[in-house]
Amino acid sequence: MLRSNADMRRMFVAQVVSYMGDWFSFVALVGLITDLTDSNFVVSMVVVSFSLPSFVASPIAGPIADRFDRRRVLVVVSGAQALAASGLLLVGTDTVWLALVLQSTVSALAAVVGPATQAAVPNIARDGDELSRANALLGSTWGVMLAIGAAIGGVFAATFGRDAAFIANALSFVGSGILFFRIVTPLQAPTDPSKRQQRLRPLADMGEALALARRDPVLMALMLSKTTFAVGSGVVSQLAVVASDVFDGGDGYRGILIGARGLGAGIGPALAMKYTGRDLSRVLKVCGVSSLTFSLCYLAGAWMPLFALAVFFIVLAHLGGGAQWTLSTFGLQMRSPDDVRGRIIAGDFALVTLTLSVTSALAGLLSDAIGVRETITLFTGAAAVASFVYIRATRSLRIRLLNSPASAP
Repeated sequence: MLRSNADMRRMFVAQVVSYMGDWFSFVALVGLITDLTDSNFVVSMVVVSFSLPSFVASPIAGPIADRFDRRRVLVVVSGAQALAASGLLLVGTDTVWLALVLQSTVSALAAVVGPATQAAVPNIARDGDELSRANALLGSTWGVMLAIGAAIGGVFAATFGRDAAFIANALSFVGSGILFFRIVTPLQAPTDPSKRQQRLRPLADMGEALALARRDPVLMALMLSKTTFAVGSGVVSQLAVVASDVFDGGDGYRGILIGARGLGAGIGPALAMKYTGRDLSRVLKVCGVSSLTFSLCYLAGAWMPLFALAVFFIVLAHLGGGAQWTLSTFGLQMRSPDDVRGRIIAGDFALVTLTLSVTSALAGLLSDAIGVRETITLFTGAAAVASFVYIRATRSLRIRLLNSPASAP
């Protein structure tokens, strides 16, 4: 597919470059904030700065992805991200707040990039099978780049300094913008030009998309899938704390443990897509089972006595996490019309980032108060219960999809 579809190749490489820079920056920023503050809560707020701004920006990000030329949006936003990422070079003892502001800016802009790229992929794909392969590939890419970027990023930051990692991140946005600029396939279906001339109405525009989701229980189930998963995923904010507090490691240990997350998330989507194909009943089932797998394996990993065993269970946990994230997005791409797809995906992203932000902040507070292992136990237990509820609640919907696989929204 990448050999024969040049624009899919450009989209893929743009994501590879951007993800690599993101994780270089993440490892360096978490290490820097840990050294400057020695606070688990502030470290968790770094994770919040990667997620909460996306929720805040989603009401305008979705309409932008549907209303304006997606290619042009991606180019402009990538340039703005490069500028914001460069500002991390100014963070020091007296300017810790600046790290949160700048990273929040990058994340808010990413809230536009995510819906624009994910809504565009069905238009770049030449048929349904290629769309399935593209999602498996792009979903795995996030995890693989996390594994490679975090592992190498830890070594890179330790060898060349954290400033070098921040510079690499800024340059990655420049590279992505150039690749987006070179895409020639229209990234959205033709629409009435008068709609493009209407002014943005963030709440009304998002309300139109959410009204469609309320009328279609499959869309609603897919949108709630990531939110169910996010009930426990706040514990991801504590991986760096596990590396330092439980195993007495530095940036290298942080990079390996965060990289283990990426390895699992890289393998999970490919395995899941191979099993589900384009069967939405299987997509819903695997989303629930994957969320449960994430919870139970994180619980096991938190209490392992050896670092290598903790790494192993984190990989297994994110096999489920990566599968869940990719499959729910793939389902939304298949189920939603192009003219509202950006808003549907933005709404999905808003729900999960809000939940992730809240659980990450709470995990940081509890970790300072009762310990990181105990905190992970509480959150993964809650997530396991939520996963069981989701699996049961979607059972009748899955049966209906099996009996009428060609049903339309």
